[in-house]
Amino acid sequence: MSSTPNLRAGFAGLGTMGLGMARNLAAKGFPLSLTNRTMEKAIRLASDLAGGPAPVAALPTPAAVAAASDVVVSCVSDGPDVEEVHLGRNGTIEGARPGTVVVDCSTVDPAVARRVAARLAEKGVAFLDAPVSGGQKGANEGTLSFFVGGEAAALGTARPVLEAMGRRITHLGPSGAGQLGKATNQVIVAGTLAAVSEGMAFAKAAGLPMEAIHAALTGGAANSWALEVLGKKMLDRDFKPAFAIKHQQKDLAIVLRAARANGVPLPAASLVHQLLSSLEAKGRGEEGTQALFTLYEELSR
Repeated sequence: MSSTPNLRAGFAGLGTMGLGMARNLAAKGFPLSLTNRTMEKAIRLASDLAGGPAPVAALPTPAAVAAASDVVVSCVSDGPDVEEVHLGRNGTIEGARPGTVVVDCSTVDPAVARRVAARLAEKGVAFLDAPVSGGQKGANEGTLSFFVGGEAAALGTARPVLEAMGRRITHLGPSGAGQLGKATNQVIVAGTLAAVSEGMAFAKAAGLPMEAIHAALTGGAANSWALEVLGKKMLDRDFKPAFAIKHQQKDLAIVLRAARANGVPLPAASLVHQLLSSLEAKGRGEEGTQALFTLYEELSR
């Protein structure tokens, strides 16, 4: 995919996911403006990307990024951060022109997405809620999946930018629909995480050779991304966060609120939320979600 030559991109939020996403935009040739709560990170990334196919600049505020961009992407931690970046003092709402498209890739409550979209629309600025799946690996490799809510015309404008960062872009409906799509993803992710943790703990307690059983499982009907990637991390006792427990817990809280609002029972997701809460209570919220395996180990003793 080649970038649209005259489409200028902006990026706010250079954390675990945003860093790789911004790097891919620069690599695909988009003139890129960067900002981050910790500006040193934006300045350092701009310096790293200097000499690439298009100019990269670190700017002090989301408003400045919006003023310099046609499509602004954000990826931050939670709803209050999204509202601060886009609606707060020096937010994108203060710098964007009519016709600008703002794309938020954070995972937040659908009500937040609808609220931000409504406020930006008052200025003629389109907003897409486009949370992602694929983890840090997908962000770095440009293979993310985007769940998109908002107007189809705005997605048409922003599509080249999203294609630079991911492989699958699915429009699910109006504002908030992207967040509901991501919530659906997290229901399945939570259940799969528990299944892999439970299965690997079972195999270990039974005395099976762990590398061998992992290889066998990944070749059969039990295979999944969680088994391949997180299962291997469990074997290696690698609990560094590609996706931290605290972030999964935030996502599951969103899921469970939406489930209550729609009258949908989610017993498996609720159980995983409680199990991860026990790890948070031990001060392990910064670890990767694969650390759930260790809880099953403890329960097996």
